[in-house]
Formats: sequence, C-alpha cells, structure tokens
Amino acid sequence: MYDEVVALGLPTSSKEDMKAEAAKQGNWFQRAIRSFGDVFVPLLPAIVATGLFMGIRGAINNDTVLALFGTTSKAFAATDFYTYTVVLTDTAFAFFPALICWSAFNVFGGSPLLGLVLGLMMVNNALPNAWDVVSGAAKPIYFFDFIPVVGYQNSVLPAFFVGLIGAKFEQWVRKWVPDVLDLLLRPLVVFAVMSALALFIIGPVFHTVESYVLADTEWILALPFGLAGLVLGGIQQIIVVTGVHHVFNLLEANLISNNAIITAAMTAQAGATLAVGVKTKDSKLKALAFPASLSAVLGITEPAIFGVNLRFGKPFIMGLIAGAAGGWLASILNLAGTGFGVTIVPGTLLYLNGQVLKYVIMVLVTLALGFALTWIFGYKEEEVEAQTEVVAEDIASAGSAPVALQAETIAAPLKGEVVALENVNDPVFSSGAMGKGAAIKP
Repeated sequence: MYDEVVALGLPTSSKEDMKAEAAKQGNWFQRAIRSFGDVFVPLLPAIVATGLFMGIRGAINNDTVLALFGTTSKAFAATDFYTYTVVLTDTAFAFFPALICWSAFNVFGGSPLLGLVLGLMMVNNALPNAWDVVSGAAKPIYFFDFIPVVGYQNSVLPAFFVGLIGAKFEQWVRKWVPDVLDLLLRPLVVFAVMSALALFIIGPVFHTVESYVLADTEWILALPFGLAGLVLGGIQQIIVVTGVHHVFNLLEANLISNNAIITAAMTAQAGATLAVGVKTKDSKLKALAFPASLSAVLGITEPAIFGVNLRFGKPFIMGLIAGAAGGWLASILNLAGTGFGVTIVPGTLLYLNGQVLKYVIMVLVTLALGFALTWIFGYKEEEVEAQTEVVAEDIASAGSAPVALQAETIAAPLKGEVVALENVNDPVFSSGAMGKGAAIKP
C-alpha cells in the first residue's frame, strides 16, 4: 500500500521527519521541555526496574521479615547476596550521568558512544564521590586552586548540558575534519574539549544551578500543613495537558518523594473517569471510560484526561480538586518512595519499605474522592442529553429551512484546469455520492 501511495507522487515522511516537524511545534519553553523528555524517557525502563528492585529489597530487609528466615537486617547486610542486590539496584543511579549523556548525544545528533564515555568520565572513580563529599567523608579536588571538581553521581542538569553541547560540538568538528582522519581526530578533539568543559565549566556551573533548584524545591516540599502536596497535587495534571510535564522527571530524579504527590494527582483523574463510566447511560462513553480509568490506575492518564475528563470539563476540575487533597494527604503522611517513574498500582512496589499501608490509604482516599466529587458535581447525564437534543434540533431546522435559488460565484482555491466532476477518476466523487462540485488539475 505504501508503494502505491509513493507511486502517485505524494509526499512521504519518515518517523524521524515527523519527530523533527513535531519538535518545531509550541513555544521555546515547550520545545525545551520536550527535548528534555526525549532525552530522559528512553532511560525510564532502567530507572523504573532498579527502583522496583529497591522497593523489594526494602520490603525484605527488615527484622520482622528476616526473622522468618532466622536472621537479622544487620546479618543480611553483611552477606554476598546483599552485595549483589546493591549492584542490581545502585548501578543505574551511580552511572546516571553516563546514561543521560548517551541519550542526549543520540537525541541531538552526536555519536552516542562518545556521549557514553563523556558521561563515564563525569563519574570516574578517580574523582571524589559526590555522596562522600556531601557526607564529609571526602573533599573536592581544586583545579587551578579555585575550581572545585567532584564526581557527578545522580546529577541531571550537568550531564544533560554536557550531552547537548557535546553533540553540537561534535557536529561542528565533523564538518571540518577530513573523512580520512575522522576516526582519529573527531573523538580526540571531542574528548579533549568536552572533558575539560564538563569538569571545569559546565559541571560546576550547572551543578550549582541544580543545587539551587533542588534547595528551593525542598523548601517548597517542606512547607507546613502539607501545602506543597496541596499545590503540586492540584496542578500536576494541568501541566500534563500542556505537554511540559517532563520537567517533573528532573525533580523526581533528585527528590523521589515527589512520586507520591504525582501519584495522588493521577489517581484523582482515574477516580473522576471511573465515575463518568459508572454514571453514564451512553454505551460508547462507558466503553471509553472504563478502559481509560484502568489505564490511569496503571500509570497512564492521557486516555482518561483527553478522552473523558477534559471532554466534559467538570470531571477534570473535580479530579484536580481531589488531586490537591490527595497530594496534601501524601505530604502529611510523609510518603517517600524508593524510586520513581511508576505510579498507583505498579508504584506500590516503591513503598514496600514500611510505607505500603499509608500509600494504599492515600491512593484509596484520593480515588474515592475523585469518584465522589465527579459523581455529585462533575457529571450530569441530562446535561449531555440536552446538548445532543440542541444539536439535533439545529440540524432538523436547518434541513427544513427554504433556500432561495440564486446565482453564486464560487472562488477556486487554486489555479488550474477545471474538470467536470463526472470525469474525475474516483467513483466516490464522479458518481455524485459526495455531492455536486467540480475538480481542478493544479
């Protein structure tokens, strides 16, 4: 079928062409966040999986569970098996900058392997470990006596901008290096320049920016009376609608406690969609709402938001209110998962470290509140029926209204040769099935 379409001379686009065209849409901020999402989303499977393993280890590594096996958490932490679990869970987070650089080079047109190596340079064992520096067990290395250099374990912004700038720099180098010397000179120049920029300029600058962002976010999350959860839980799904919700990935990567608040916002929309599905008498709407609500409780809210809640307006608003309440409850309960990237039902595994009961309570309360608010205030079947009747009346009255015959001039949409409709090589049009008209050969 594709070959036949191409044979007609119609324009075609590859997936890459379509992505490039889509990347041009929206304002500069939306495009920037979309680019961040393009870099970050491919990394989620690894981060999600290791986060879930952290949750499982947290559930096992407590004295109550280990007592069933005749051991204690202290003894378990000294075993080789525990060391294996540390390798399993900590590797992706310890080498997070390498993953980000690899993905950024891939997205921005560089060689992913060069990005991977640059990212590994940022967490090289020769550098003081960032976590040890924070704990006071190590001190930064001072280059030129004033530039502090540490490893960038679990950092996001420095690695992202090293990947972005490095990919663009490699493209520039590729233009100037002769093909015969490309294999030798291109990686040599890229590593020499970008390693210095990464460790001495980009890394320190954006690590400082990241520190301020995280400090401000921590301050907001530490507001009393659960105010942070109230605000974030109320606006998170609005941000999803704008398409710039990948900004939360930056915050979650460093503050995974955000996961519970975001879960509350998503759970509320699931409850609102479920209420519409239960209350409506429209079989088509039921067939849409129930799968959408199921998808939402599994962590994908777009079908619920765009297919149901935004369509009728009020369910979405009720979901926002319930999300704010759920986020407030998550803050009050001090919920903090062992990872991020998964929510609601699958996200339960992130709270097996003694928090699962509080997590389940938060999810059930938020779901019930979203359902109840939408059932009472957010959706009325008679309003939908009334809208349908108005449309039907408009169509009926338009069909019965007399239309006076008169001469009209129809403007052609383009220049060309006018062809009688019956001569068009398409029976749908030439038979008059689509109505009267004419054709134009451009």
